[in-house]
Amino acid sequence: MQKWFSAFDDAIIQRQWRVDSSRSGGGMSFSQGVDPNVATGAPPRRPRVPGRACSWRDPIRCRRGARPGGGGAGGTPGEAVRHCSAPEDPIFRLSSLYPYLFPGIIKSRDMSRKRHRLVPETTGLKRRRKQGPVESDPLRGELGSARAAVSELMQLFPRGLFEDALPPIALRSQVYSLVPDRTVADRQLKELQEQGEIRIVQLGFDLDAHGIIFTEDYRTRVCDCVLKACDGRPYAGAVQKFLASVLPACGDLSFQQEQMTQTFGFRDSEITHLVNAGVLTVRDAGSWWLAVPGAGRFIKYFVKGRQAVLGMVRKAKYRELLLSELLGRRAPAVVRLGLTYHVHDLIGAQLVDCISTTSGTLLRLPET
Repeated sequence: MQKWFSAFDDAIIQRQWRVDSSRSGGGMSFSQGVDPNVATGAPPRRPRVPGRACSWRDPIRCRRGARPGGGGAGGTPGEAVRHCSAPEDPIFRLSSLYPYLFPGIIKSRDMSRKRHRLVPETTGLKRRRKQGPVESDPLRGELGSARAAVSELMQLFPRGLFEDALPPIALRSQVYSLVPDRTVADRQLKELQEQGEIRIVQLGFDLDAHGIIFTEDYRTRVCDCVLKACDGRPYAGAVQKFLASVLPACGDLSFQQEQMTQTFGFRDSEITHLVNAGVLTVRDAGSWWLAVPGAGRFIKYFVKGRQAVLGMVRKAKYRELLLSELLGRRAPAVVRLGLTYHVHDLIGAQLVDCISTTSGTLLRLPET
């Protein structure tokens, strides 16, 4: 391509029209002049664009202290060092022909200048978002005390729904939502159980579904409800004996047959009366769980409410929902225990993932 441009330039220079004034009659004519370099075979002389001399063609003096005779930079100190630049092409030197021959190059250069000018504006300077106050989570409290967490959860229990027939019940999973360190929570609950302050019962719908009840509330509700219902029946005496001897002395979750017969002196018929009264439930042959009389309705409401609240999160966009938005919604009819009561369970049982954002806690269903 460069060879073709050189030939084109030679043709322009050689074919020049000049004025011939030597013609007789005083007229003027135009004759085509021939470059003398063509006849001699020398390369044609290329015109230069008028303007100031280029600074890069001036000789560069060697720096003081440069090594004499150095390769490439050579010469002695003070000797002029000339740099030979590549020959310029006339086509690129003529500004009038350049836009017509290469319009795409000029356009691309202009676009590149715009691109270099816009890049720092879009990527270099970033607008910083103002850090607003982070909303406090209504549920994620750093209580650090299992005793305080159980007391707070008891306040959420709807006593009026069961007409005070049931003692307030909190789940172990709900305590985990208020005391994030599970090891600390389990240790403190164990201490409360050994001290006789709380009772832990097996609710039955799951192996890890442990209900927490204050011992005084358990004794009061069983005495007021069970004994009144059992008045005049043969197992009333067995219930009274259980509340007087077993409950204060043993804080275990389950009881063995040897323990009941030999330690506390219960006969097999009395153990059967305790099962019929709802104080004990069968675990396996020769073993029984401590139970809450009349807790079947609570378990039914709890299981249905948990599934309903999980469905609310599942139906949300991207299967995630802000905690504040969830608590602000109207609870479905099957959620009889309240949204807050169930949200504590979902967080503590790790049925949803809690993600802290600037807008508050985000509840998201885990990947399955």
